[in-house]
Amino acid sequence: MYSLILFDLDGTLTESGEGIMKSAQYALGKLGKEVADWRELRPFVGPPLIGMLMKYAGVDRAAAEQGVVYYREYFQEKGIFENALYPGIPEMLKKLKEKGRALGIASSKPEPYVRQITDYFHITEYFDVITGSTMAETRTKKSEVIEEALRRYSLQEDIRPSAIMVGDKSHDILGARKAGLRCIGVLYGYGTREEIEGADPFAVAETVEELEELLLNR
Repeated sequence: MYSLILFDLDGTLTESGEGIMKSAQYALGKLGKEVADWRELRPFVGPPLIGMLMKYAGVDRAAAEQGVVYYREYFQEKGIFENALYPGIPEMLKKLKEKGRALGIASSKPEPYVRQITDYFHITEYFDVITGSTMAETRTKKSEVIEEALRRYSLQEDIRPSAIMVGDKSHDILGARKAGLRCIGVLYGYGTREEIEGADPFAVAETVEELEELLLNR
């Protein structure tokens, strides 16, 4: 049985793309890079924000850090709520807790936002540990977030052999591997099958139902 199941947030528990992409569209516009259709900014869902702003706007880190300020102007007011739980997620979390599984979140999103979102959707109660990046945009690498989640959950023993990560992007899988964890890649989120399978996950789930089966039966 898994001692700890860590979930990514965006694209794994929540369908958050609209709010993230519209926030990125707003920030890029402020940086002088107009994007007519926010749907073109799908790659912004998941990875650390500063690097994505540098890439898309063609700016240096200092300008990208200002871009983060612009992004949050929109996100804090509107984007955070342009979001929904994937169907079946609350039921899956409830079943896992009833079976005695320890659950956590390891997200590259700033931790205060992660908690605001889990509170908004009334799922905070299911998690033993909730970890994200800092508001100063540090601890953004997935391996760093996972390491912090493991540290908070278990200070006395190394639970890596019996813990697992769940995510929808290659950086979830690669970050988990760097932190010494296996990872289940989900295909209902924002990563393509090619991206997920190319990162060589421990297992792949096409639906929330398949994910639930994988997690309950081990």
